[in-house]
Amino acid sequence: MSNSPNISIVKAGLPDSGIAVVLVGEDGALGPQAKELFDLSGGSLQRAMDVADFKGKSQSLLDVVAPAGLALSRVILAGTGKAEEFGADAALKLGGSVMGKLKDIKAETITVLFDKVDGSEADPVLVAEFAMGLRLRAYEWSKHKTVKKDEKPPKMTVSIATEGHSKARKAFADNEEIAAGVMLARDLVNEAPNVLGPVEYAKICEGLTEFGLEVEILTDKDMKKLGMGALLGVAQGSVRPARLAVMRWNGGKAKETPVAFVGKGVVFDTGGISIKPAAGMEDMKGDMGGSAAVVGLMRALAGRKAKINAVGVIGLVENMPDGNAYRPGDILTSMSGQTIEVINTDAEGRLVLADALWYTKETFKPAFMVNLATLTGACMVALGTQHAGLFSNDDELATRLYDAGQTTGEKLWRLPLGPDYDKLIDSRFADMKNTGGRYGGAITAAQFLKRFVGETAWAHLDVAGTAMASADTETNRSWGNGFGVRLLNRLVADHYEK
Repeated sequence: MSNSPNISIVKAGLPDSGIAVVLVGEDGALGPQAKELFDLSGGSLQRAMDVADFKGKSQSLLDVVAPAGLALSRVILAGTGKAEEFGADAALKLGGSVMGKLKDIKAETITVLFDKVDGSEADPVLVAEFAMGLRLRAYEWSKHKTVKKDEKPPKMTVSIATEGHSKARKAFADNEEIAAGVMLARDLVNEAPNVLGPVEYAKICEGLTEFGLEVEILTDKDMKKLGMGALLGVAQGSVRPARLAVMRWNGGKAKETPVAFVGKGVVFDTGGISIKPAAGMEDMKGDMGGSAAVVGLMRALAGRKAKINAVGVIGLVENMPDGNAYRPGDILTSMSGQTIEVINTDAEGRLVLADALWYTKETFKPAFMVNLATLTGACMVALGTQHAGLFSNDDELATRLYDAGQTTGEKLWRLPLGPDYDKLIDSRFADMKNTGGRYGGAITAAQFLKRFVGETAWAHLDVAGTAMASADTETNRSWGNGFGVRLLNRLVADHYEK
């Protein structure tokens, strides 16, 4: 992060040194700046394209080293594909692909010639998305590496030259804040579990007051007074006390009903008494990926001064096996007063969210609640790492979330809820049990959460397959990817800001 590139948007104009990145449409279509550069090259760039059979297909790159007729060290041709298909998501991905190449060649001074091939002013949204793609792909997590500390890569400076640069610059100012939220979420997911306990996590949330957020931290004693027996039941096996972090952004009118986002923040999950297999358990430091998205979102909303009142609530616990740990067979009393029979202590995230959701509903009376959680392996079995699971009691909210996922590339797929599934979590000894058996595991987990939201419009995003260790993408090579920040920011921006 310390070597994050300096990215700026400037007036159109050709560079006289360094590296130029040139956007090329399908079948070699060029914009005004690109045409001028091609003319100055005396045909060398066109010949390079012809020899390499470079057609400007979407996301394709051609690196031309020391092109004849130019003082530039390199020209990188970046394919945009068909003009009608080069939308915001494609621009974001292309920015990521270009940054990947720039990092590989240890580039220092770069000018991107961002034109529309028809010569009209480039869409500022596309310029800003391309720039955010650069920013997101530049992210690296190397905080704990010491061996190569002295091998610092060169500081990179990227100028994006385009007509209408002032409009694009304004659009990118918001995107910079959104990217900062994504990268904060990545930092949290990537951090080692011995470093990021509930108390340390809560302190990071408190630090967000510098961006204008109001932050309140509830201690384990505060939560005991409130009757949060489900969340505290999960935490009781750890020597690290639980916390509930409450973040508020007041960017709307004073009495305007807030929207709310709730995250599962299990900083490490051994499975408790129902302990997980040893293989891969180190990845359970990422079991707080849902909470990281909420924190990143709140950072983004505050950074870009979103015109909305928003609340972010995250339940922070560690699930450990201990002489004091909760057991299968225990009955916990949640803040709602509903009782829960524990069948499996590895179904802990829903217990944390049960109290966090109820607290949020009762305290803030929000217009809607969206919770995010790395909740079930069953959701990964169903959807892999390409989509997060979407469950909701409100069709309008569900549709808006789905559409935001399509726009941002952080895709969701809606799965069902219903009374037949709900019956599977009824208990002989309590109001409900915390698992519903092998089949439909993601659905019965969602049905469990639904019992704690009342009549409030609500959606549950199961991000088990998307918040960590997902496949490499154009904009991310990090283990933690910050999934959910851009998605929820888009939801807010499109439908709820005044």
